[in-house]
Amino acid sequence: MQLHKTKGIVLKGVKYGETSLVVTIYTELFGIQSYLVNGVRTNTRKGPGKANLFQPAAILDLIVYHNELKNLQRIREFKWSILYQHIFFDVIKNAVALFMVELLQKCIKQPEPNPELFYFIEDAFLHLDAADGRVLANFPLFFILHLAGFFGFKIEDMYSERNSFLDLKEGQFVAEHPQHPQVLEGSLSYTTAQLLRVQQPAELQEIPLNQETRRTLLLAYRTFYTLHVPDFGEMRTLNVMQTVLS
Repeated sequence: MQLHKTKGIVLKGVKYGETSLVVTIYTELFGIQSYLVNGVRTNTRKGPGKANLFQPAAILDLIVYHNELKNLQRIREFKWSILYQHIFFDVIKNAVALFMVELLQKCIKQPEPNPELFYFIEDAFLHLDAADGRVLANFPLFFILHLAGFFGFKIEDMYSERNSFLDLKEGQFVAEHPQHPQVLEGSLSYTTAQLLRVQQPAELQEIPLNQETRRTLLLAYRTFYTLHVPDFGEMRTLNVMQTVLS
């Protein structure tokens, strides 16, 4: 079986047996994969186990065995690729990171490689780690809107005074209120257009929003995902994040 070097972003870890983990990792080379990692939950005389490397949102350098026919792969070597300054220790940033991770788990179902998506996610976590103030508060809105483009249901920024209703079912700005309630209008659709125009997270500083507006928009964008991603369901991390951000 061949060995491959790849970067990976940890999405989930589940205890397996006495000392091991089964981890779900979004990899640069193979897309989403499950790996059995033996012996990382044991403490030895040399020090504690290495299970902490497999926290959700961790970005790792991996050397992995890969067999297309297997559902569970193995990791030969792993180490930090990036050491965050804040995400694992800052309550707010950690809540946002876990929200992002849950969103990814709900959207990425098939193990197909998508390097552009990988780099977008990696870049987003790095920006989150460095963010503060308004950039941090607006970050979940930026991420959830821009992520949709990788799964084929991006909202095109065609907002204008004439096309001022955002039809969440169709994922587009329209001139008339649609026949259903899944719609944003007024300042909420205008703000969505502003968020869609953001190229770099630092630009989020220019979008002043209050807590209630952010909450309303996040719930609307979650509805947008439920309309476009099969079996999307509820998001457990949403309430936690909104509480922490308030």
